[in-house]
Order: sequence, then structure tokens, then C-alpha cells
Amino acid sequence: MRINRPALLAAILLTLSAGTHALPEDRNQPINIAADRASMNERTGLTVYTGNVEIIQGSMEIRGDRVELHRASDGSIDRIISTGTPAEFQQQPSANQPLTRAYGDRMDYRVKQQEITITENARVDQNKDTFTGERIVYNMERALVNAFGSDRAGGERVKMVIQPKPAGTN
Repeated sequence: MRINRPALLAAILLTLSAGTHALPEDRNQPINIAADRASMNERTGLTVYTGNVEIIQGSMEIRGDRVELHRASDGSIDRIISTGTPAEFQQQPSANQPLTRAYGDRMDYRVKQQEITITENARVDQNKDTFTGERIVYNMERALVNAFGSDRAGGERVKMVIQPKPAGTN
């Protein structure tokens, strides 16, 4: 029997991403930032934070050694790029679900698209399920997760650990 790997991967990722919309009140919370240093360029709209950076907005947290905040022309935050060993992201999908945690050496969060791309040692933990890959793209608004292995021969493959559901649960 031949297994359709892309279809199997899609089915597994869909089960992992069920209910991954962030808490609705997160977007309306103030953004709190702490770092050792900050540099702001008002002309370009770029602010760079370095040294044990923490950004918290409601249940969303971003941590890294270096974090760039890019502002759009209207002054809103358009993009957040975090690097670290690892950079970290977490957010609670909904009030009745545990935190989703993501780790990687680089994270690129496109705020308006509600999409975070994790590269280099990428890992996402949802409840007790874990998946890793060369690159993971997590779209919070559409509840969609895509994981990619390396195109190089012998490169990193997508790996998942999915815990069994307790008897009597859906």
C-alpha cells in the first residue's frame, strides 16, 4: 500500500492547527517591550531592540536576542523579526486551549497577515504535540500550519510527535 505523504502531512497539520485563532482581545491590548538597548529610526519606521528582548501583548509573547519592529506608513506595526538562540513566540489560541509555543533561530511575523515564519531549527509545540522542520509557516487567522524540510540531500526532514487522545474524547 502506497501512502500519499503530502495528504497525510496535510491531515496531521490540520489536526495540530485546529482552533489556532488567537484570543480576540490580544489585538486590543497594549504592547509592552523590554530590552537592554533600543534604537529607533523615525524616518524608516524601524526600531531595533537588542539584549534579552521581551514583547508582550495579551497572551502573545515574543522573545529574542534581537528584535526588529517595522512600522507601516500609518504608524501601525507591520512586521516583527526576532532572532535568537532560540527566538521564541507563544500565544493562546482561545480561552479553553493551552498556549501554542514556537521556537527557531529566526522568526518573521507579518502582523497584518497574522502569519509567522519560523526558520532554522524551527519547532512548534501545541499541547503535547510537537513538530519540527527547516521552516514552519503558521497563519493564525486561517488556522493553517505548513512545515517544510530541507531540499538538500540528507537535510532536515519534517518530524512530528502526536500524542494519542484520551479515550472518550474527540
